[in-house]
Amino acid sequence: MADLLARNGISTVQPPLSQAVGYVIVVVVGLIIALVMMIITKVLKKTAGEDNEKTEMFMTANRTVRTGLTSSAVISSWLWTTALLGSSFVGYSYGLAGPFWFAAGCSPMIVFFALLGISCKRKIPGAHTSLEVVRVRYGRTAHIVFMILCLINNIFACANMLLGAAAVITAVSGMHIIAATFLLPVGVTVYTFVGGIKATFLTDYFHTAIILIIACYFSIKAFTSNQVGSIGNLFELVQAAAQRHPVSGNQDGTYLTMKSKGAILFGILHICSNFGLVIMDTSYFIKAFSASPHSVVPGYTIGGIFYFAIPWALGTIMSSVALGLENQPTFPTYPRRMTSSEVSNGLVLPYAAQTIAGKGGAAAILLITFMACTSTLSAQVIAVSSILSFDVYREYFNKLASDRDLIRASHFGVIFFAAFSAGFSTMLHYVGVDLGWTLYMLGIVTCPGIFPMVFTILWKRQSKAAAIISPILGFGTGLGVWLGTAYRFGGAVSVASTGEVLPCVYGTVASCFSPIIYSVVITLIRPQCYDWADFKKENLALEKVESDLTTAHHHHDKSGQEGVNAEDGGVQSSTLETQELTRWGRIAAGWSIATFLGHWVLWPLPMYGSGYVFGKKFYIAWVVVGIIWLWGTMLIAIFYPILDGGMQQIQEVYRGLTGKVTVHGTEKGVTGTSPSSPSGGSVSDVPHSKEPKGEN
Repeated sequence: MADLLARNGISTVQPPLSQAVGYVIVVVVGLIIALVMMIITKVLKKTAGEDNEKTEMFMTANRTVRTGLTSSAVISSWLWTTALLGSSFVGYSYGLAGPFWFAAGCSPMIVFFALLGISCKRKIPGAHTSLEVVRVRYGRTAHIVFMILCLINNIFACANMLLGAAAVITAVSGMHIIAATFLLPVGVTVYTFVGGIKATFLTDYFHTAIILIIACYFSIKAFTSNQVGSIGNLFELVQAAAQRHPVSGNQDGTYLTMKSKGAILFGILHICSNFGLVIMDTSYFIKAFSASPHSVVPGYTIGGIFYFAIPWALGTIMSSVALGLENQPTFPTYPRRMTSSEVSNGLVLPYAAQTIAGKGGAAAILLITFMACTSTLSAQVIAVSSILSFDVYREYFNKLASDRDLIRASHFGVIFFAAFSAGFSTMLHYVGVDLGWTLYMLGIVTCPGIFPMVFTILWKRQSKAAAIISPILGFGTGLGVWLGTAYRFGGAVSVASTGEVLPCVYGTVASCFSPIIYSVVITLIRPQCYDWADFKKENLALEKVESDLTTAHHHHDKSGQEGVNAEDGGVQSSTLETQELTRWGRIAAGWSIATFLGHWVLWPLPMYGSGYVFGKKFYIAWVVVGIIWLWGTMLIAIFYPILDGGMQQIQEVYRGLTGKVTVHGTEKGVTGTSPSSPSGGSVSDVPHSKEPKGEN
């Protein structure tokens, strides 16, 4: 087995688990989850009218997902294998500053996306993907340019996840890395094929719950193990590790400081890359379109703020364990240190878990790696299938596509992209690319479209020429700077030189910010002014509804009665809803600024500037706050969706299964409290007092 692992270039450490365990987790558990989701999909169709043969349900969950499930899905959307493995990887490399900058590179753009999501809700509520917004405003040429950028984003995002997950599964169980790469998407393909976006939301919830429970377990197990004993003892171990192996670029060479040149460079690279991953990922827009109008801003804000604790707390604790115990006989690589290949493949977390929890710890890491990978893969798969169905098939091949046609195209997209992403990841593996390389260079391919896309939604003066040309020029600029600096610092353009931090930082920053200059200059040369009202002239929804698709179902007046139900009330309702969405937009902008200032300015920069080195008491407080925040994230992710409409839908399903409710073609025979509220409906929020919507 050691020879097999060495041949695959991952590790020469004997795997603690057998191959059978790996196959059971990846194949059997994956198919069981898929089967359960298929059953749930059928039950929801029977009892709640959630028909996944209707495109609006398959792609947008009828646009009425509540705040609790939205926030849980947002946390899950960023709960990549990269977040779990990468935060420990940078903590091992740079010390305490690494996990902090990893987390700070995630939360601000999640919260910022609430502003984009609510703006889309207000301006073009019938859209299914961000690319439809681009096409409606700028036409087909811009549509094709952004489609290519979004697909590149999804391809590299999936490769990043699969490379890290497959490497860990191989190191922990001995399963062949190519088998892991191709088998990981199987279960995802099955349940996404059947259940669409709602299945993605529900599996996100289930997977996130498992991951966070295990993460919280490790946050306690680390200090109750015999090798550590307490947070104070862990501080002593990390301090001793810095004496043995000082960190270049850190204050006094210690791991216990925020003044780390390598970490802050990684933070700059990471936040730019992640802005690209969020804004150019159509799955984020799909989830925003799927949420009810009153759930977009609170859902994304809550999700973004609580997500911060996962890479910060878990990365801090587990990287400290790896650093502190690396010279102990219980550490898997003893008596040597971890190799650069092992670190870059994300093995810091599984090795630390195995050290403090034995085979059980290794099995837990195997499980959460599988859960994180499949959960985020499902979002990527549904995103690409939406592009292939709505933006390719419907736009360029069959403008009169029916529900059945679009669902068939979506199914093809699910299967095609799952297979393609596995094949692409395999190709990268065989040319010597790993998790670390993709983590560093990701922003060069994801960032060029950031500001042109933001301007498309928020700035009415960006011209068509600017939208088309600026991302292309930005991509070329970033690519040129990246390869040029790799040659300058490395002496050659190779996998090794292009994976170094400095070339990736320079390339990512150029790729991210140069389109701002290009867009503004081109717009000044060829100015235009777009009328936002033109968005609503385009009929994008496939189902006829009684009003604005996203807001018709849940408007109540102050007395709690149904607000607008007469002819003369329609205009008043629309005006009130527009004002409400505008107010949510201002709230989103405020939270975006506050989150960025808190995570990037007020908290870390004074600590960096002062060169402060953590004392024992400060380190204990740092870790304790992280653990409390992590446990709070677990409680929010697990219980908020249940309290916010989940119990109501469970009761609804129970009544449907016991014959007390009928859905097909008739109103439900349930009286009492309305299933909707100003903050959104039930978990699915299919309107209870309306006839089922018909298709065009």
